[in-house]
Amino acid sequence: QVQLVESGGGLVQAGGSLRLSCVASGRPFATHAMGWFRQAPGKERELVATISSGGSTYYGDAVKGRVTISRDYGKNTLYLQMYSLKPEDTAVYYCASSPYMTWGTRTSDYDYWGQGTQVSVSS
Repeated sequence: QVQLVESGGGLVQAGGSLRLSCVASGRPFATHAMGWFRQAPGKERELVATISSGGSTYYGDAVKGRVTISRDYGKNTLYLQMYSLKPEDTAVYYCASSPYMTWGTRTSDYDYWGQGTQVSVSS
C-alpha cells in the first residue's frame, strides 16, 4: 500500500517562505513521477508543481518563479520550497504519486494522494 505523508505546512506572513515535505512508501520512489497540488475552499484542486522520475520539472502558472520542487531518492522524500508567499497561496497542499515515470499536470495522472497539509498566508 502506497503511503504519502506530508508535513511542513503552517501560518506564514505574506512574503515569507515555507518548505513542504512528503515521505513516500509502498512502491519504488525512484521510478514514479510525483506532484504537488493545492485546493482552496470552493475551488478545484490545481497543480502546483510536478517532477518526473528523472528529475525534470513543470510548474503551474500561478506559482512559477516562486516555488521549487525537488526529490531526494535516498530519503524517498518529495519537497516543495515556496518563496514570496501571497495570501492567494492559502490552501491545503497535497502530495501525489503517479503510476508513470513522466510528470503529469492533471489530477487523473496520479493514483495515490497524501492527506494534505494546510498552508495559510496572512496579509
